[in-house]
Amino acid sequence: MNAPVPGGPGRPWLAAALALVCAVALLLTTPATVQAEAWRPSIASQPGRELSLPRLFEQALAASREGRFGDALPLWDRVLELAPEDASAWSNRGNVLLALGDAEAAITAQDRAMLLDPVNADPHLNRGTAEEALGRWGAAAADYHWVLERDPADASALYNLGNVAGSLGDWAAARDCFSQAALARPGFAMARSSAALAAFQQGDLPEAERELRNLIRRYPLFADARAALTALLWSKGAQGEAESNWAAAAGLDPRYRQGEWLQQIRRWPPGPIQALDQFLRLAS
Repeated sequence: MNAPVPGGPGRPWLAAALALVCAVALLLTTPATVQAEAWRPSIASQPGRELSLPRLFEQALAASREGRFGDALPLWDRVLELAPEDASAWSNRGNVLLALGDAEAAITAQDRAMLLDPVNADPHLNRGTAEEALGRWGAAAADYHWVLERDPADASALYNLGNVAGSLGDWAAARDCFSQAALARPGFAMARSSAALAAFQQGDLPEAERELRNLIRRYPLFADARAALTALLWSKGAQGEAESNWAAAAGLDPRYRQGEWLQQIRRWPPGPIQALDQFLRLAS
């Protein structure tokens, strides 16, 4: 999943309908002052509509936050009728289109946002997520590198670049990107878990186990780390402790039972997926 919600073990990477995260997730920023200034001429020519644009923007954000994407899309359309030059509205509309499964239209919306606000990193992150949904790894990596050239410590771009590297089978590069993302954003639990999973894939079981145990101590309800530790312990033959961690993980998030979800949405490496699958087959 692309960049998750920062600050802890919240939602995993953006699902197929959304394409991660994290990753980043929806661009849920209110219009900046400069953007608000740009709205004034069109609003002023329509008496009684001074409050309609901010209200529509907030309604669109609320629908997006709540996952009501079918409601959010026409609201963003109405925002853009009033403020067609608002880059953040275009980018948010693109995220909603991606959530509705139209990655091509999402990319077009992000392109428009970039034209309107060429120095903003968010449309590049969001376009990269849509490109990943289409398997356009090179294009996605180019967008993330664009961000990192301007801010080498952008945790979301680092994390998403790690997902691209993992999708291409380069788990050493993925591990490095995830580790850098975790350093860039303290508390980025999903980045730490992804780095541990990449270490697991590389055969560095001691480091993977150390990091997963540290995560579980810090975030006892973090399903991703619990499920990953289950797979790792099973591969070591520690069946009892594996079952204990699985009981917690399965109760927190039942999606970890689904191999397809792990591979395509959460995007675990193949080794941990196989280990967890073997555990589930023998434990059932």
